[in-house]
Amino acid sequence: MLTFAGLDVTAADGTALVRGVDAEARPGQPLTLLGETGSGKSLVLAAAMGSLAPGLRASGRVMLDGTEMLSATHSVRRALWGRRLATLPQEPWLALDPTMRALGQVAEVYRLVRGMPAAASELEARARLAELGLDGAAAHYPFQLSGGMAQRLALATLRASGAPVLLADEPTKGLDADRRDEAGARLRAEADRGRTVVCVTHDVAIARALGGEVAVMLEGRVMERGPAETVLEHPSHGYTRRLLEAEPARWPALPPRPAPRGEVAVTAEGVRRSFGGRPVLRGITFSVLRGEIVAVTGPSGCGKTTLGDVLLGLLRPDAGQVRRLPGVAPWRFGKLYQDPPSAFAPHQTMRQALSDLAQRHGLSWAAIAALLDRLRLGPLLLDRRPEALSGGELQRFALARVLALDPVFLFADEPTSRLDPITQGEVSNLLGELVTERGLGVLLVTHDAALAAKLADRVVQLRPSGAEC
Repeated sequence: MLTFAGLDVTAADGTALVRGVDAEARPGQPLTLLGETGSGKSLVLAAAMGSLAPGLRASGRVMLDGTEMLSATHSVRRALWGRRLATLPQEPWLALDPTMRALGQVAEVYRLVRGMPAAASELEARARLAELGLDGAAAHYPFQLSGGMAQRLALATLRASGAPVLLADEPTKGLDADRRDEAGARLRAEADRGRTVVCVTHDVAIARALGGEVAVMLEGRVMERGPAETVLEHPSHGYTRRLLEAEPARWPALPPRPAPRGEVAVTAEGVRRSFGGRPVLRGITFSVLRGEIVAVTGPSGCGKTTLGDVLLGLLRPDAGQVRRLPGVAPWRFGKLYQDPPSAFAPHQTMRQALSDLAQRHGLSWAAIAALLDRLRLGPLLLDRRPEALSGGELQRFALARVLALDPVFLFADEPTSRLDPITQGEVSNLLGELVTERGLGVLLVTHDAALAAKLADRVVQLRPSGAEC
């Protein structure tokens, strides 16, 4: 059993980030922490693991059966990691070993944590990869995997540990609807086997699938807590109702945008691209105009990110050609990365990162500050490093930085997958406004069919073969 009693997390400057959290997860009864980005959900898990970022301090009580986790020594906590307590991190690419192939990442858990022989470890690892649709990626390194595939690989290593307590931090971001439902079902199955599951998510569908108990968090506090069916079907707090009503499928129709300018921002003609002899893109032809949003959908690993990288010139096509609007500076063709930590230097604060950008390109701080305000990024966040920000906060900083360069074309790779429904709506509205205001052309990669239908002017669907539907 994992119990939180009066848990507080405080920053070095005295700012309270988590305040008085009381919750409990039992074997067979999952606990879901649900809420918007920056509400302190992930900090609760980090406090339980003993992995809070430097400068953050936890107080109160976190009990794992009879062990007090907050006062435990590092050696005591380390002895629990992977054996009694295992975590699926919010950013899997930070947790995966970049020098190891997918099969080896899972097999070593069986060998080193579970004590199984090497041959048996490999057999079990292959079975876990096959269960998650990764049997064809066993020999791939993390950099060769899509974001969704990396997420599934991290989930496979989590399940391999056999730990009785599983902490899952946003386990379904970057996954298509089928994979999301599958991941939720697997976590629910782990609970049904008697494991204790704590899940942090902004995805209401996952909270419904897991059942058990739900605690809704806002600004570091639990606003409402109770059985999932009660909280999600008959919420008593206004914030919970607002969160449930903000799911993309429930969004009202967005205001119609003017017709695109007719000026082509970027075009692809017969583009093909393979990796290691495996075709990913097969003869893709289409254009993105200034003033329009084109959504690209399809299952994880079908080539959506590869297509965007080819359009930007980050990858060369094996065949075909890409043309971009002539006479435009290269930095005005921008990318919003699927994994926001990959876009920032880990030792820099957000203020320094944005100041460097302003100095390099002659931008005014007032213009950057206006973008930060529109994205609900307060001044207190500017002096934090990436590790001290939630995934959603970091994603919004990444969006502010790329928009500050006044792009004519933006490749937005899953720009809302780390955002709660409320913030998704706000960011989507902002993106639509900027498309109209600036004549911005957007290639939007998303797994969310409802979001694509609400926001995009056109939808391009890729098959698993990389061919366009």
